[in-house]
Amino acid sequence: MSDYVTQETFDKMREELHRMKSIDRPASSRAIGEAREKGDLKENAEYDAAKEAQGMLEAKIKQLEGVISNAKIVDPGTLDTSKVTILTKVTITNLATKKTMVYQIVGEKEADLKLGKISASSPIGKGLLGKVVGEVAEVQAPNGIAKFRIENITI
Repeated sequence: MSDYVTQETFDKMREELHRMKSIDRPASSRAIGEAREKGDLKENAEYDAAKEAQGMLEAKIKQLEGVISNAKIVDPGTLDTSKVTILTKVTITNLATKKTMVYQIVGEKEADLKLGKISASSPIGKGLLGKVVGEVAEVQAPNGIAKFRIENITI
């Protein structure tokens, strides 16, 4: 599955991958080498821990390579604000509580609720996508269906 990201997030992921390959991977190999020099590998907990850490690092590298290869970079300048799409900011009102919130719809890699960024694949994100100003989105929540009115859509 492809994940929509901004150029900034894509660049950060590439930098992280480069760091893992050029700094973390050689450090992991050195740790294994140092642990190997300490004697019998059957009873060497330090060696086992270093090998396990290397395996986890390699899994992270593989996972990040997959994310980067499937990422779709979205240019905010080309967004259509007539409806809710990826990277748009949407002002919504919860019809039950009358509370108004502003969320930016982003890909999973950029989602951060504290920053007001929700994933397009989250229940609220899915419910809002494609809606226009004035429309009501019905979202399945754990406590029933929540209704949100779209108040505004911006970049």
